[in-house]
Amino acid sequence: MIDNQTIEQLRSLRLDGMLAALNDPATAIATSELSFDQRLSLLVQREVDWRDGKRLTRLIKNAHLKVSSASMEDINWRAARGLERTVMSDLASCDWVRRGRSILLTGATGCGKTWLSCALARQAARMGFSVLYTRASRLLQDLHVAHGDGSITKRLAKLATVDVLLIDDLALSPITASERCDLLEVLDDRVGTRATIITSQVPHRDWHTWLGEPTMADAIMDRIVHGSYKIALKGKSLRDEEPAVAQ
Repeated sequence: MIDNQTIEQLRSLRLDGMLAALNDPATAIATSELSFDQRLSLLVQREVDWRDGKRLTRLIKNAHLKVSSASMEDINWRAARGLERTVMSDLASCDWVRRGRSILLTGATGCGKTWLSCALARQAARMGFSVLYTRASRLLQDLHVAHGDGSITKRLAKLATVDVLLIDDLALSPITASERCDLLEVLDDRVGTRATIITSQVPHRDWHTWLGEPTMADAIMDRIVHGSYKIALKGKSLRDEEPAVAQ
């Protein structure tokens, strides 16, 4: 049993994982016959695990994922949606995040675009990357408001620091000239340095038409499409399946 002074010192040093391990009867029994070095190693590992867990909790909370429980381990492979295991295995490594690449997820309503994009984003958070989910309409509206209150520069700078920006449901409604400019600013800040996930019901080959003005459309598409992973989901809606079935 450790004394109160040691407990307070561990708390002051914020070694909460180590303190929890020391107060765990099961750990005490399991380590009773270990050497000092072995016990110290175990306590240090418990502290590392504790901090990793706290960091993941914080990253997931700050991500505001629409489906925070989505996980790549729970992907529904039974549905014929055109998902390739080799591609998903590659994405699970999160090398695409490190290289600042984009993922374009398209498909009809209910085919699992949002769920899969959240699973990819959560995987990135598990690897220690910062993540932010936003619907395309909400993003553009927020930037419009930021222009009005003078915080646009600060808002764009904050978005530029996010390791993985998930833009859900792009191209659901017409886009204005000012929104095109804002979208270009967001994407230009991320090219080659930060990763982006975009989902849409509209095939990416039709986004140029949706964007309208040819010059701006060319600029935006160049920043979205070049070097990106393109996943076109197929098949019927998964919303018809049992609620417990992953997507």
